[in-house]
Amino acid sequence: MNIYSLAEKTITESGGIARNVDFRKNGLSNSQITYLCNRGYLDRIRRGYYQLSSYQDSSDERIIATLFPDGILCMDTALFHYGYSDRTPLEWTIAFPRTITRTRLCVSSPRIKPYFISQEVFLLGKTEQIINGVNFAIYDRDRTICDCFKYKRKIDSEMFNKAIVVYSKDVKKNIGNLIAYAKKMRVYRKMSEIMSVLIND
Repeated sequence: MNIYSLAEKTITESGGIARNVDFRKNGLSNSQITYLCNRGYLDRIRRGYYQLSSYQDSSDERIIATLFPDGILCMDTALFHYGYSDRTPLEWTIAFPRTITRTRLCVSSPRIKPYFISQEVFLLGKTEQIINGVNFAIYDRDRTICDCFKYKRKIDSEMFNKAIVVYSKDVKKNIGNLIAYAKKMRVYRKMSEIMSVLIND
């Protein structure tokens, strides 16, 4: 089997995106991988991650899930997913532990916007959702609203206000979780004026 066939086999077995270690398991060396990239047969997504140039099934969702399995979707991406924002995000907003190696986040496409979260609250409100057929870790509705207060300066007032109003009418909201998360994230005081409205809605 030639190196082109080996590369295609490796990519297919890996679900559309393969790492250096996957190629090496199938007998391809680093120099051969470089050769295939230079020939335009492979596209380098990020250091150590590749897809076939002709491969059509590598959606942004699949790439993000493969490159950042330890990330949690948050803020704009989560707001859009839950219907709290009608603006299609221009980049993927993803929460990472503050201890993450920042060079891992150097990806030209898809575009990402990282949020670096303390270990104390990183997993708070983490859940899982299927987005376009791909399984993601994502903050739940209540944590997402707490994040809106935490990072209020990073989103415009129109998006913030819409998120709060839509959340208040969401039958899936959990006020108990909202209060608990707000206290742990130290945003309860910021939310106190509107909290009573949400609780009594």
